[in-house]
Amino acid sequence: MSQKSAQDHYLALASMYKAAPINAYYLPEMVVSEGEAVIEIEACEKHFHSAGAVHGSVYFKMLDDAAFFAANSLEPEFFVLTTSFTTYLTRPASSGKLKSVGKVVNSNKSQFIAESVVYDEKGREIGRGNGIFMRSKMALADVPGYS
Repeated sequence: MSQKSAQDHYLALASMYKAAPINAYYLPEMVVSEGEAVIEIEACEKHFHSAGAVHGSVYFKMLDDAAFFAANSLEPEFFVLTTSFTTYLTRPASSGKLKSVGKVVNSNKSQFIAESVVYDEKGREIGRGNGIFMRSKMALADVPGYS
């Protein structure tokens, strides 16, 4: 790692995530480790579509965020960007804590490939995704909340 230890980098990424204005709506919790991120969101009515289950946008957010932060855990200096992300919604959920686990499965000089799975409160897979992430030119030190 450059200036921060690996653990400090993971904690700074979690701080950056919590500081994102959109997360005031979802109230997620996240833990980052080397090549992995785990996100939890409590499903509630404000996340529902008109048929009474969690909207697919919540699944996408959890899947993309977990994969994104798994990738950024391996990049100590620059903010990464999602360049593509494929989402599969496999089961509805309407209550309880949802948990998304993202893991980097491949990386090289120009990109990271990460996969993620979201689970319902009973540990059943309800969605999965995979994406490609690349380093941006924005220094993490310049991103609000990364401290």
